[in-house]
Amino acid sequence: MSLQFFNTLTRGVQPFLPLFPDRRTAAGRTRVGLYCCGPTVYDFGHIGNFRTFVFGDLVRRHLEFRGYAVEHVLNITDVEDKIIRRVRELRTTLREFTGKYTDAFLADLDVLLCRRPQQLPRATEFIPQIIDLIRRLENRRIAYRTPDGSVYFSIDKYRGCGCKYGQLVNLKFDDQRPTGRVADDEYDKDHAADFALWKARVADDGDVFWPSPWGEGRPGWHIECSAMSMALLGPSFDLHLGGEDLVFPHHEDEIAQSEGAALQAPEQPFVRCWLHGAHLLVEGKKMSKSLGNYFTVRDLLARGFNGREIRVLLLSAHYRETFNFTLDGLAGARAQLARIDECLEKLRVLAGAPPLEAATGTGTSGAWVQEFAAALDDDLNVSRGWAVVFDWIRETNRALAGGELSSSQAAAALGAWAAVDGVLGLGAKISVHAPPEIVAWAQERMVAKKAKDFARADALRLQVKAAGWLIEDTAQGPKLRPE
Repeated sequence: MSLQFFNTLTRGVQPFLPLFPDRRTAAGRTRVGLYCCGPTVYDFGHIGNFRTFVFGDLVRRHLEFRGYAVEHVLNITDVEDKIIRRVRELRTTLREFTGKYTDAFLADLDVLLCRRPQQLPRATEFIPQIIDLIRRLENRRIAYRTPDGSVYFSIDKYRGCGCKYGQLVNLKFDDQRPTGRVADDEYDKDHAADFALWKARVADDGDVFWPSPWGEGRPGWHIECSAMSMALLGPSFDLHLGGEDLVFPHHEDEIAQSEGAALQAPEQPFVRCWLHGAHLLVEGKKMSKSLGNYFTVRDLLARGFNGREIRVLLLSAHYRETFNFTLDGLAGARAQLARIDECLEKLRVLAGAPPLEAATGTGTSGAWVQEFAAALDDDLNVSRGWAVVFDWIRETNRALAGGELSSSQAAAALGAWAAVDGVLGLGAKISVHAPPEIVAWAQERMVAKKAKDFARADALRLQVKAAGWLIEDTAQGPKLRPE
């Protein structure tokens, strides 16, 4: 079976075919563009947000396992209505406020062992590109100004050009668009379905504004992603990913803006394949602070869980299934990891390898590795993938108990596991005797070292030391002990 995904655009599972198969690296790997809608940095990210980001990390890892060179872009929305309101209430600056939550988001991403995207664009860094895109839409008569200096996208004129509005969802054009984030600022629009590209400055915006051909103001939410994705990946790219709540209107409006600007080559779409992750329930209910089931990554670390356990639970169900995240489930993930770690430790002892550093090979010859890969090729069927993993654990434990493995076979098994773990991203076990926040910092340092970000790794070592703990890099891997 070839690699295939469920494409929201076509409403079905289809083979993954890169848009530009001839675009290759020097090593001959086909380049693939992946854009993920990232966080709006006005608070700490909750566990529902991170289900989407871990899902995005899995997509990237499996594409890389299958030999593609992935250009992974994840945007940071650092200007929008909630952010401006909080900046005004706290009497701080936009950069100071969003910088705090951007740093927290990236730290949480590291704790969950997600690979850092190659590009992390902030909307405020792309104002010139946003303005250029709006001007192009205006020149094509698809955008129009309102008397207060705002600019709107005309869906009626877009459809009049022969374009379809409603590619990701079936729409009746005259239906009222949902209220919410995109409707916070209502101006004199030509049609209820039109949406803001540029919002004119109002008094409550304070110092959050930029000059433009239409006067001082700020971009609308949708136009930010169109400008950033096309600036970094080109007018057409392979994969766009986000939560299912973004299908409409956000992603539908992205298509309209991007294809309305007519920057794509003939017959080329803005995006070939759209992937959307399902909602997350927590303890069987929609997440809510009032219900006491609203968790950030930091909340879960404070309860004694670690990033590996959270990641395992987030990867335990298919991305298109509504998933119930529970504290009991985290305890189950801990038990699953213990089974894996125990088996790997036995293999390392037999292979005569350091506990944390041996499994660095890329062995893919084992039949079970190919079976695992085939499961992930099937629209990221992680349930079947986990079944393959635990079948291998059971058979390996049986062989170890029976003395059926040689040291070279144990080393080969570790190499095969390393290939699979390149997709799952579980990493290595570390000490769990320290407080959870210290364990999280140590885990983040290990990730930084592997990424050769030695400045970050050293800063985290000093942070751990300041909290009264030392990290020892031993032959058995990093150990934590009180100072």
